[in-house]
Amino acid sequence: LLECRVTVQQIRPLAIEDLLGRDPVRLNSERARQLVAGKRVLVTGAGGSIGSELCRQIMRFNPARLILYERYENNLFAIHNELASMVGRPPLYPVIGDVTDRTRLDDVMTAHRPQLVFHAAAHKHVPLMELNPLEAVKNNVWGTYLVAEAAERVHAERFVLISTDKAVNPTSVMGATKRVAELVVQHLSLQSHTLYTTVRFGNVLGSNGSVVPQFKAQIERGGPITITHPDMRRYFMLIPEAVHLVLEAATFDEQGAVYVLEMGEQIKVVDLAKTLIRLSGLVPEKDIPITFVGLRPGEKLYEELVGIHETVEPSAIDKILRVRAGIVPDVSDLLQQLRHYEGTGYVVSPHSLMEWLSKLVPTFQPTTMVANGAPLSQSVVRKPLEKTGTG
Repeated sequence: LLECRVTVQQIRPLAIEDLLGRDPVRLNSERARQLVAGKRVLVTGAGGSIGSELCRQIMRFNPARLILYERYENNLFAIHNELASMVGRPPLYPVIGDVTDRTRLDDVMTAHRPQLVFHAAAHKHVPLMELNPLEAVKNNVWGTYLVAEAAERVHAERFVLISTDKAVNPTSVMGATKRVAELVVQHLSLQSHTLYTTVRFGNVLGSNGSVVPQFKAQIERGGPITITHPDMRRYFMLIPEAVHLVLEAATFDEQGAVYVLEMGEQIKVVDLAKTLIRLSGLVPEKDIPITFVGLRPGEKLYEELVGIHETVEPSAIDKILRVRAGIVPDVSDLLQQLRHYEGTGYVVSPHSLMEWLSKLVPTFQPTTMVANGAPLSQSVVRKPLEKTGTG
C-alpha cells in the first residue's frame, strides 16, 4: 500500500458481513430441506428483501411448487425472472395479489392448496406507519389474519409469521400492529390443525430501507451521514441469517410458538456508520461528517427481543431461542371490528384504531394521533385505557 502497488481493482468490495460485528450464525439446513422437499409452498411479500431470499432458499430444497404472492408488480417480475432461470427448477407461479384482498387470496389458496405458508408481507417503515395508522392495521393485522385463516381453510400444514423486535414493548404504530399480528396468530393456533409459528428478528442489514444503503448513498454524496441519536442501538442480522431462522423455526412442532435468533449484543448505529465510512477508505468526521437529527415519531433508542412478561429458553436448535409468553390478550373483539371495517371499505377513525391497539398492547401509548399523513389535533388523544392482559 505504501509503495502504491495496490490498485482499487485489487481491493474487494465492501461486504455486508463486515458490518455485523460478530460471526454470522450458521444453521444446518437439512431439517428445512426435509420440511420443504416435495411440498407446495406459498410466500407472501415474495418480492421483498426477506420474501425474495426465502424464495431463493426454498427453491434449493426442491418444493413441489412455489407460489410467489406479491402486490408490487416490479418486485414480483424481478424475483420470478431470477428464479425462472434456475436449471431443473420446480414449477413457479407468480401471483399479483394483496393480502387484504380476501377474494383474491381465497382464490389463490384454493387453486394451489399450499402445505406451507410463509407470511412475509407487511408494512415495516416506522415513521410512515405513524402517519398512516389505518394502512398499518389493515395490512399488518387484518392481512395477517386473512392469510392465516385462509391457510387453515385449505388445511395447510404450517403457517409461519415473520415478525420483528419492534413488536416487543412497542412504542410505534408499526410495532404495535406487528405485536397484534402475533396475537392473532396465537389466537388462531388455539383451535386449529394448521401449526402456527412466529419468528422475530432484528434489523436486517442490506434490506430495502435499511440504514446501510442509506448510509452508503450519503457517503457517495460526500456526507453528512444522518443519525437520529448518538445512543441509538439495534440488533442487526444478515438477510440469509434471517431466512435460515425462519426455515429452521418452521420445522418445530410446537403450536403457537414464538422464536428469536440469538444475535449477541446490540450495535450502536453511530458505530455502524463509522465502520462503513472507514471501510469505504475515508475518515469519520474528517472526510464524512455525522450529524444527529433527533428521534423520529415512534422510534426507540434500543430494541428488545423479549417482552416484559416473556421469558426465553433454549430450543432444540443452537442459536434459536423459544419465547414463553404470559397472559395472551383476547383479540376476538378486534377481529370482529376489523370484519366490520372491511365491509364498510375500512371507514374508521384513527382514534378508534389507536384505542384498540393500546388496549391489546399496553406498552403502546401514542401521544400524537395522525391520519392520512397529517397529524390530528392533540385534543383527540385518548386517555390511557385500563390494561387488559399482557402486550
